[in-house]
Amino acid sequence: MEQQPDIINEKEAKKNVRTFAAASFFNDMGSDMIYPIWPLFLTEVLGANMAVLGLVDGLGDALVSISQAVSGYISDRIRRRKVFVWIGYFFGGLSRIGYALAGTWQHIIPFRILDRAGKMRGAPRDAMIADESTQANRGSRFGLLRTMDNLGSVLGVLFTIAFLGLLGYRKIFWLAAIPSIIAVILVMFIIKERKAPESKIFKGFSLKFLQRDFKLFLSLNAVFALGAFSYSFLLILAKNHGYRDVTIPILYLVFSAVASIFSLPFGRLADKIGRKKVMLIAFLLWAVVCLGAIFFTSIWIIPVIFVLYGLHRGALEPVQKTLASELAPVDYRASSLGAFQLITGFAALPASLGAGLLWVRFGDTIPFVVSLGLTVVAGLLLLFIRENNELIIKE
Repeated sequence: MEQQPDIINEKEAKKNVRTFAAASFFNDMGSDMIYPIWPLFLTEVLGANMAVLGLVDGLGDALVSISQAVSGYISDRIRRRKVFVWIGYFFGGLSRIGYALAGTWQHIIPFRILDRAGKMRGAPRDAMIADESTQANRGSRFGLLRTMDNLGSVLGVLFTIAFLGLLGYRKIFWLAAIPSIIAVILVMFIIKERKAPESKIFKGFSLKFLQRDFKLFLSLNAVFALGAFSYSFLLILAKNHGYRDVTIPILYLVFSAVASIFSLPFGRLADKIGRKKVMLIAFLLWAVVCLGAIFFTSIWIIPVIFVLYGLHRGALEPVQKTLASELAPVDYRASSLGAFQLITGFAALPASLGAGLLWVRFGDTIPFVVSLGLTVVAGLLLLFIRENNELIIKE
């Protein structure tokens, strides 16, 4: 007998999605008060080299994936989503206080672990949004989430640009904890979670539940992630080609603003023309970024590279989650999204570490050459994915 998805209360669903979007706005405001100065703080204040930067960023990305895989599995098992979201935001705020107190780059690592563990919120939250959406509006709702993420990012970067010279790195880190606490309050007191029916009993997640298209989707995203190293490398590339420390956050602002503006339109476009086509556009945009970094790194071209990177992020992130949630079995959606994050995150560790080592040994263009090749392979694999409707596991 087939299990049918719960009937969606559209009014409640809209309120939950908007609340998640508002919480993401505040949390990303705090995060992006830090992110544009993160590589400068680590390399110039704490004395780390590019290999260490790649290690720390890659380790962080891998931990994101582990935390989402674990939280996704447990979320499906206990049929609860909300608790993982507010605890994740709380961890993020606490970690920023730790960054402010760090005296060496080694001190950063436990707080980086706490920060990335806070990403446990991702798979349960995304599953909840997917559960409360239909195929007609799911891309738009993930697009709204990314729009608010990126809008918060823009305001956070603007704050840092305005006050970095006055406050310095560490006071910025202290203040960055406040928006995440606001996010905790929003989720705890406004989000209402539907109780799962008694008939929906979690029987353990297994790869046998994943059909051919989802497995291929995991594989191609892992290939792409092997070349999708941290944004920190683009910021250091800009510094190496003539940009001063105080102007680096402006470049981060450029890509954040572009991603914010275009996330919702790309999400809507995915609802109209299909997920694969928009994802191919995202891969193409990253390929152009790599070509620009390889061949055209004048001080005037660097801002164009950041605009293209913002378009890439605006296109990729909503459609990735949308397609992953639709290829996954409905009753194992959080677990499947966690598995997606786990595999791509494990690929991200060697991506950033490898890019850092290649950068140190061969210069700043070779990491982009490698990434370009992996992007082409991922794009070719994507052509073999079949988009379909939600999958219901049969009893």
